[in-house]
Amino acid sequence: MKKKWFIGALSFAVLLGMTGITASAEEKTFVYGTTGYSEEMGDAGLNPHDNYSGWSALRYGVGETLFKYNDNMEVEPWLATEYEFVDENTVKITLREDVEFSSGRTMDAQAVKECLEHLVEVHDRAPSDLKIEHMEAEGLMLTIHTEEPCPAIIHYLGDPYGAIIDMEYGIQGEGGFANVAGTGPYIATAVAPTQIDLVKNENYWGGEVKVDNVTVKSFSDAGALCAALQTGDIQGTYGLQYDNYSLFENNPDYTIHSIPTSRCFFGQFNMDSEIVQDILVRRAIGMGIDRESFCTVLAGGRCVPAVGAFPDSFVYGNKAVTAPGYDPEGAKALLAEAGWTDTDGDGYVDKDGQKLTIRWLTYPTRLEQPLLATYAQDTLKQIGIEVDINNTSDHRTYAAGGEFDLYVSSVTTAPTGDPEYFFTSTVVGSKNYGNYKNDEVTALVEELHQTFDSERREALAVKLQQKILDDCSFFFVAHLNMGIVTRANVTGMAAHPCDYYEITAGLDIQ
Repeated sequence: MKKKWFIGALSFAVLLGMTGITASAEEKTFVYGTTGYSEEMGDAGLNPHDNYSGWSALRYGVGETLFKYNDNMEVEPWLATEYEFVDENTVKITLREDVEFSSGRTMDAQAVKECLEHLVEVHDRAPSDLKIEHMEAEGLMLTIHTEEPCPAIIHYLGDPYGAIIDMEYGIQGEGGFANVAGTGPYIATAVAPTQIDLVKNENYWGGEVKVDNVTVKSFSDAGALCAALQTGDIQGTYGLQYDNYSLFENNPDYTIHSIPTSRCFFGQFNMDSEIVQDILVRRAIGMGIDRESFCTVLAGGRCVPAVGAFPDSFVYGNKAVTAPGYDPEGAKALLAEAGWTDTDGDGYVDKDGQKLTIRWLTYPTRLEQPLLATYAQDTLKQIGIEVDINNTSDHRTYAAGGEFDLYVSSVTTAPTGDPEYFFTSTVVGSKNYGNYKNDEVTALVEELHQTFDSERREALAVKLQQKILDDCSFFFVAHLNMGIVTRANVTGMAAHPCDYYEITAGLDIQ
């Protein structure tokens, strides 16, 4: 039952002496463009206790979590140095002793306890993930008692919502303007829904921060983002439209950093919508979309077709599950079986005088999603289905109101390196906008949440995926490669499989 992690640190001063590095008096500034920061994405502002804004806190170097993920998506200590499961409901976590918040307060177990208490009080996902009953703080030792066995708690404490902030400093501002005091290499001096201004943290526990000033700019227009990188208005970018990568490949002035992730384009059907309550219609829609062509043609080969929620890099990924592939003739046969045929010769199937039209809800910030919508509109037309696209930044309002037949979004399905996240957040959790219900699935998710054995967890992840695929409640299109493009003189910035950790202390400009 017991498991421990240990971590050591080499004095940064010693490291400098060994390498002969000297600090430069010249101030360095980095301007970063991204499509991954906006109110419509739910991650505007830096308050990790609000929706998905913890992603921004981690991505832009303001916040850090107790644990983080390495390149193999294995959990490692970060603000913690070790942990130990005392029993199935109790875990003791030892914290670093050399960490200060940007507010000047020393990080200790009491500060972490205050942060996590506020998190589970106000966040939509954290309480059901962490199952915290109560905590005890003594010096640098935090003891967490859970309401029930919670094997994935260490993984969840690496989720961006777990970024440790100083609650005495509090949350300054609201929504997309919220600022916090974290422990990271950068301190935000101004926060807005479309831009964040950062300065280096002179007292960062992790060593020298090489760049003095960072500006993060949000882009919603693919052409503008690409042009800004070409003109030098920005020096690096995340979220470049995939068909624009060819402009920077084999160009010595730029560096492309790319890595496979579990970020996935997927759709969830509205199970309360009469038009898609028929499983034959849902199955026909899934069979009417050519994932291979989408990945090859529209996405420039920078993603791979999806079968289930997880890519091949996971043992419970695509190869472990099955679903019908692209089969337009088979899809037409299913529609005919369901009573949908083209009686008036307009190219669209109908039944009882009603044309089969589905409302496709998506949003523009993930630049490939509008492309996917128009692509699906064309391919589904070929099997007789009309697609009415609602591509809106207000997608969450429409999703929450059930004003869709198919809601297509993109999420990182395993951001904690564990399969549980996708099921607890999207299949049975607060992001289950399609109102999918299946008692067997709910029971399996609960079993997964309480299972410590890794092989059993993997088997449950496969069983759960196969069940939702068989129910045709979700369909999966593509797993993306995370891409960051920088000017060639920018170093210390690389893509990561969990889609976090973009701006770090290692960022530098030569």
